[in-house]
Amino acid sequence: MSEPIRFFYRGEVRSVDAGAPTRTLLQHLREDLHCTGTKEGCAEGDCGACTVVVAELQPDGEVAMKSVNSCIQFVPTLDGKAVFTIEDLKQADGKMHPVQEALVECHGSQCGFCTPGFAMSLWSLYLKQEGQAKPPCRKTVDETLSGNLCRCTGYRPIIDAARRMGELPHVSFDREALKATLQSIQRTEMYSYTHDGQTFHAPRTLAELAALRAAKPTATIVAGSTDVGLWVTKQMRNLGDMIYVRQVRELYRMEEEDGMLYIGAAVSLNDAYEAVCKHYKEELHEMWQRFASQPIRNTGTLGGSVANGSPIGDSAPWMIALDAEIVIRSDKGQRSMLLEKFYLDYMKKDWLPGEFVEAVRIPLPRKDVHFRTYKLAKRYDQDISAVCAAYAFTLKDGVVSDAHIAYGGMAATSRRAPLAEAAVNGKRWDEATLKLAMAELAKDYTPLSDMRATASYRMKTAQNLLRRYWLETNPDSAQPLQSINAFHYAEGAVTA
Repeated sequence: MSEPIRFFYRGEVRSVDAGAPTRTLLQHLREDLHCTGTKEGCAEGDCGACTVVVAELQPDGEVAMKSVNSCIQFVPTLDGKAVFTIEDLKQADGKMHPVQEALVECHGSQCGFCTPGFAMSLWSLYLKQEGQAKPPCRKTVDETLSGNLCRCTGYRPIIDAARRMGELPHVSFDREALKATLQSIQRTEMYSYTHDGQTFHAPRTLAELAALRAAKPTATIVAGSTDVGLWVTKQMRNLGDMIYVRQVRELYRMEEEDGMLYIGAAVSLNDAYEAVCKHYKEELHEMWQRFASQPIRNTGTLGGSVANGSPIGDSAPWMIALDAEIVIRSDKGQRSMLLEKFYLDYMKKDWLPGEFVEAVRIPLPRKDVHFRTYKLAKRYDQDISAVCAAYAFTLKDGVVSDAHIAYGGMAATSRRAPLAEAAVNGKRWDEATLKLAMAELAKDYTPLSDMRATASYRMKTAQNLLRRYWLETNPDSAQPLQSINAFHYAEGAVTA
């Protein structure tokens, strides 16, 4: 039975009972509600012109407010949530919000097309900074704006505005009132929305999800829609029936068990990386901040990333190097395997009908295991890797054992380098061993040339990244991790 979509917007609870389940929030705002402040630039979550803030109740009952790309968010995924757009920033007395005032004062807008998206990202930061005595540091501002592109103003005045907004008279936000409203529109049972023969299902429990997946094994599973959304906006695909997994509370579980970090499939990329970086801060923090952008990490999930299995995904290489496991569920039960075994070929995975990802399990740091991961791309933020490398060697008395070398962007899947691993195992980790392994990499992979990089560039940089790993881990003259990092932040400012 189809039920209307309910979400809070512009001071009232809205009900939507018409439109395809794949209609995006941006389309709904501009074409149905005629709120045209939010812009469409790329329709793929890259430019940030469509940025809005979505609020939702967390498993602990508190309200989280995060920037998202409205161009790839399907309207049914907003059920039980609240949406805030640039139209919401105008104050009751007609005055501008401090975010807007700061952008004007600091000359942070020129043509103005991208400005609403910047303003909403800055507003999300403004909310986070409530109660903070100091303005946000440069690093925090850069991370907040990582999903917003500007091609005429330049970023300096916008960054200036980010620091200036907190110095203007404060405008408070009533979170408790919003929390009460959100509580009033929560559902307790599985929700379905149907239009023109296509149904969007939102199960509430793991058992409901397993039963639904068994009944509809070809349905499209949706989590953050950061990839699936592009199937609609760019490829014009018909997704058929959809199963939305981010209302299943069991899929938000995160805990340490048996030397592993268990992360449920509905946990956002930001929350997942934050949990992992508590254990691998120096090794993974840069990868966390360079993975796509803030809005994408707010909505995308680590479970969805590994399930998608892109050969240029940034998570799979380091998870493979660490011997991470994927936990798969169906109505028949649960099974686990090493993530590297899950990927069979280009976009082919070891699925059985009716299965879905329940979680990933990531090994916690182990004695004598030296782990690193590196990303090469044309931009620091919001860019797909040309090459992504990850290494985990056990080093005792300078001798390598159990070497794990994994790359993304070098083959049809993210995968290990068995010949290079064999070249280092059992040998002293010196430059002679390094050179042997670098030579073997040319036999492990046959990379392709595409718009991101040539095959020769990929091979050369893959070999050089292995040298970087050696520079940081060799037993004779290891360099501090950040000493050869071109993107090192210090005291909240970019130093290189």
